[in-house]
Amino acid sequence: MHDKSLTELRAALAAKECSAVELAQHFLGRIEAHQDLNAFVDVNPELTLAQAKAADALLHSGHAGPLAGIPLAHKDVFVTRGWRSTAGSKMLANYVSPFDATVVERLERAGMVCLGKTNMDEFAMGSSNENSHFGAVKNPWDTKAVPGGSSGGSAAAVAARLAPAATGTDTGGSIRQPASFTGVTGIKPTYGRVSRYGMIAFASSLDQGGPFAHSATDCALLLNAMGGFDERDSTSLTHAHEDYTRFIGQKWGNGGDNSGSQGAGKPLAGLRIGLPKEYFGAGLADDVRAAIDAALKTYESLGASLVEVTLPKTELSIPVYYVIAPAEASSNLSRFDGVRFGHRAAEYRDLLDMYKKSRAEGFGPEVKRRILVGTYVLSHGYYDAYYLQAQRIRRIIAQDFQEAFRQCDVIMGPVAPSVAWDLGAKGDDPLQMYLADIYTLSTSLAGLPGMSVPCGFGAGANAQRPVGLQIVGNYFNEARMLQVADAFQRATDWHRKAPAGVSNEPPHSLRSSPPGGAHASLEAARREA
Repeated sequence: MHDKSLTELRAALAAKECSAVELAQHFLGRIEAHQDLNAFVDVNPELTLAQAKAADALLHSGHAGPLAGIPLAHKDVFVTRGWRSTAGSKMLANYVSPFDATVVERLERAGMVCLGKTNMDEFAMGSSNENSHFGAVKNPWDTKAVPGGSSGGSAAAVAARLAPAATGTDTGGSIRQPASFTGVTGIKPTYGRVSRYGMIAFASSLDQGGPFAHSATDCALLLNAMGGFDERDSTSLTHAHEDYTRFIGQKWGNGGDNSGSQGAGKPLAGLRIGLPKEYFGAGLADDVRAAIDAALKTYESLGASLVEVTLPKTELSIPVYYVIAPAEASSNLSRFDGVRFGHRAAEYRDLLDMYKKSRAEGFGPEVKRRILVGTYVLSHGYYDAYYLQAQRIRRIIAQDFQEAFRQCDVIMGPVAPSVAWDLGAKGDDPLQMYLADIYTLSTSLAGLPGMSVPCGFGAGANAQRPVGLQIVGNYFNEARMLQVADAFQRATDWHRKAPAGVSNEPPHSLRSSPPGGAHASLEAARREA
């Protein structure tokens, strides 16, 4: 069961091959058996099985939607009633929320069953999941390697088949990068598409929730349930709700996109793929470049054409991000003072001493580093020189993307300059860790949708470490972006490969699927929705 897609699991539930309770028990057993990965920080079987029983009742009623009864895991940045909501920090190590985040609420309303809360970099600050108060998550493909961050626990859980899907958040690449490092599919929607209500804030103008799953089809189904306007979130967009699966399986050009005669009859004939020259220069590892080049050749075989574009401010995205994000973090984390909730020092002399000791004990090194940077750039005399200047360049970065989209329909390139690095390899050099986000930060700064799809593996000693292809769309273009990703996944099997030890079959094997696989049951799922 753990090798099936969401639509295959839903078909199994509808055919009564298993119940939601049995499915939940199966995945809870896998979580128990793979505790060494440290992917989960809180599991509550009693709550999980209660939700599964409710899902079985919904399925029995005959009014269940396409996600009813399917288990998933939540990144521990989403507050969740009944489970601890820690944001990977000692500051909130024992916090249990009295309410659900909108994302949690909507997925539960869709009938999905929560398996537990996944490990993450503290307050979503990190690129390796080594900054968690609860210890580092291990990459299931190579347990000596990081899984990426900050949503590393969610990505590792999906990759290891501990959950068929999971939620994550992406501030500067924290869905796309761990998806790349663990060989799963992950999508960051347009900023404001998914409600931030109940998401523990890091950088409010950048944070965006999104799903992890094995395929673009599965991600589209999850985004259908997660997305939409939320009046409780001041950053939520009033854009009309849409079906993100509506272009899955269709040829490019249906619905008014540009299409040409070259390659006519092929599924992506007329698609123009923009390749930013800044993404393919010095610093990109040879094995990552080889995997990306092979993926692009596949796209050409599907009828797409490649167009060179330029994003000239790409190299400035790192300093801009690491001014804006820490500034917003400094403001958001000021609420954690040991008074209202969260960690409080056991001994202190007075109120000021309590603030100092509680925050010193409750926050880890990376969080403290970013608070200090953020407080500095917001201070009198530096606000204009740093923060305002960074905001100006942010606007230029967004304009660069719009110029590029005049020449292409989607932008593609690597997610990260290398495959996953070894645990501890960059712990003493935060700057090297920050540089690993060079290809994802600009998309987040512009508020654009982006995703990672598995497209190969590294070489030599890194032959078991996955590579992800990044696909970036224009604003509100998620459905077309998912269509482009799905076409690639119909032509390749990278998204079906599993790490050794998590399947009954050898690593890099293609597990069997019923005729048509996930795609054959998509139409049935649409009819149920």
